[in-house]
Amino acid sequence: MGTMNEIPVKDLEPDTYFSKPVLLDQDYILLSTETPVTRTLINHLIEWGYRKVFTEGVPQQIIPDADSEGAAASENGNPVVAVNAVDSERLEHVRGFYEQFATFVESVYDRYVTKSELVLAEVSVRIKSLCEVIAENRRFILRVQSLVQPHSNYLVSHSTRTTVLSIVIGSALRLPNHRLIELGTAALLHEIGMVRLPPQLYMASRQLSPQERRSITAHPILGYNVLKDKQVPLAISLAALEHHERMNGTGYPRGIAGDKISLYSRIIAVACSFDAVTASRPFKEARDGYSGMVDLLKNEGKKYDETVIRALVYSLSIYPIGSYVLLTNGKPAQVVDVNPENPRFPVVQIVGMRTPDGKDLIARTAETGVRILRPMTPEEIKDLTKEPASS
Repeated sequence: MGTMNEIPVKDLEPDTYFSKPVLLDQDYILLSTETPVTRTLINHLIEWGYRKVFTEGVPQQIIPDADSEGAAASENGNPVVAVNAVDSERLEHVRGFYEQFATFVESVYDRYVTKSELVLAEVSVRIKSLCEVIAENRRFILRVQSLVQPHSNYLVSHSTRTTVLSIVIGSALRLPNHRLIELGTAALLHEIGMVRLPPQLYMASRQLSPQERRSITAHPILGYNVLKDKQVPLAISLAALEHHERMNGTGYPRGIAGDKISLYSRIIAVACSFDAVTASRPFKEARDGYSGMVDLLKNEGKKYDETVIRALVYSLSIYPIGSYVLLTNGKPAQVVDVNPENPRFPVVQIVGMRTPDGKDLIARTAETGVRILRPMTPEEIKDLTKEPASS
């Protein structure tokens, strides 16, 4: 073992990473090399009466690329960024899983349309796997949702994204695993009634007429009848029936309100609405995630369950994971994780910046340091992410 250094707690700096684990005593590891010191941790150590911590390592010093000197400094000159390796292999692995899951969703809908088959046990097994992936890779799967091209069938893309978001929300609400599986199954099947309508309605590449929109409002009842006919549990069938109900009683098909709407339905309503706003359609430009989140937070008319909205915000942040943003230091960045203490200041990966050993540079945005100025426009994102021309 190397020399163990004593670090006075009063000398710890927030957003510092150490090159070796930090120990509270001989046996208890306080911080791993990938975990930063936080102000909350410092306050707790002082409150608990600890005066020193121990480590063989040293604080990590971040040196920006030569052409971006100072870009990682806060407005008062104090560094606010820290190193964290973004595992590209892990991201690609999750992307592969996500694409396979979308293919499975497509097969569920196709088999019902062509053979009137719906094997609930198969769906449950896939949802169980999805719950496990989300539990271990939440920030990666939320990034993947912004990377994967939408499926040609809107129902497949929408059901896939809504299922992921619903499970993320349910996890934040501390639902036990068996209920997460039930919730995910309900989210996957919530639009099954659409396939009982003419395809030109739900596959339309144009705005629907008022009469066509009225026809669409039949799909919750149709979905409920499909699932009831297949002897699907009532909790799942009700989610198909009620996902367009609203807390203030203005929804359809029954106009019920408040706690009369099942919890699964209230969760799917928020996930479904957020996806509908932020997903592109042939006749509609997608809104950025920040605008979609702000709309939900306004909750005009109190249509949505406030607790469910908060769970979404704290799971994705106000600038949702996967969003591209412009920082106050002029640098473009992508949101890669939430700040559990404040959803207004998520963790971002700064585009075009590396640590001295070539790792991605991760910034913890903060009110007193580098923070998000605004979402990037679609044109800016396109320029940022396009492949460089070959020489």
